[in-house]
Amino acid sequence: MTDKTSKEMSRDQYSQVGDAYVRSQTHAKGVDLDYLLNMVQPQKDWKVLDVATGGGHTALILAPYVQQVIAVDLTPNMVETAKKFVCDEKGQTNVTFQLADAENLPFEDGSFDLVTCRIAAHHFPACQKFIAESVRVLKQGGLLAVQDHVLPAEENHALYVDQFERLRDPSHFRAYSEQQWRQMFELGGLQVQQTRQLTKRHNFIDWAKRMNCTEETLDELVAMMKNAPNAVKAWQKPFPDADHFGGIETSFVNHHIIVVGRKG
Repeated sequence: MTDKTSKEMSRDQYSQVGDAYVRSQTHAKGVDLDYLLNMVQPQKDWKVLDVATGGGHTALILAPYVQQVIAVDLTPNMVETAKKFVCDEKGQTNVTFQLADAENLPFEDGSFDLVTCRIAAHHFPACQKFIAESVRVLKQGGLLAVQDHVLPAEENHALYVDQFERLRDPSHFRAYSEQQWRQMFELGGLQVQQTRQLTKRHNFIDWAKRMNCTEETLDELVAMMKNAPNAVKAWQKPFPDADHFGGIETSFVNHHIIVVGRKG
């Protein structure tokens, strides 16, 4: 898969589901947003960049605490949908939206006090380049805060979990373990200040339908869950148990990490 193909897949996929992501309770609410606020401690004079803003929920929660938020996304439909939600529906006046590629940010060096990216980096074909770009546009002492899916440390189990996510969303490029996130931050010149892992439980049907999965894909996802190694089942905690997984009330857990690093 080339970088161009991966980005085109993301753009095409999210052009169709923008409103679903604005209304998604998984993205709009949750203790993870509170954790993120507490970990970065935003200040009134800060200028913030929210990368791959999606439905705009991170920009929305940060806006009351800072001077300005610029929210960017690769997908035109997401930008327009998020702008209507944050600015028109929620009335935030210090948030602006524009198109931008996370790996080629159109901003000058040292422009921002804080760069955020929430539940999006698994789509980036060159995550280390995204980190380098974030560091470039940060001021000295500025913070990069990333929240994303996190994988188990054991490689085979990590590959299985990642494939499960990719089957549901072909624009999913890859996720990383906590150790890999720490290594990428440090390689990018960031001092890791804090990390925090958390879980999110998803209704399986809602989770799959949000990406317009076909019935065939639903069956494949159910089969993956039923045939998963025991360690993966323990990681995903299907309910009811995996042998009965796939009905309208079934759910599973995925794991997230929040990583905050400071530009030295």
